[in-house]
Amino acid sequence: MDHAVSCPVRVASPLRSYTDGAATVTADGATVGELLADLDRRHPGVRFRMIDEQDRIRPHIRLFVNTSPVESLAMPVRPGDTLHLICALSGG
Repeated sequence: MDHAVSCPVRVASPLRSYTDGAATVTADGATVGELLADLDRRHPGVRFRMIDEQDRIRPHIRLFVNTSPVESLAMPVRPGDTLHLICALSGG
């Protein structure tokens, strides 16, 4: 990992079963993809809930670095950034 940083990760309620109920956890990486890989090492199974087999963000998941939407897992992160994991609501 080049220039890996430790970032707080805000976890949406539906994903907290993977983080033992924690609303905020920490992950290390230089990109969003690296953060999610590290998050999955610390909390197995959580990445698959957000990222599909083709390394695409699942349709019901929104990821943000601070207030910027994540369009690519290659998006870099910097010291002081926070990754937000958001689950879109659906239904009728």
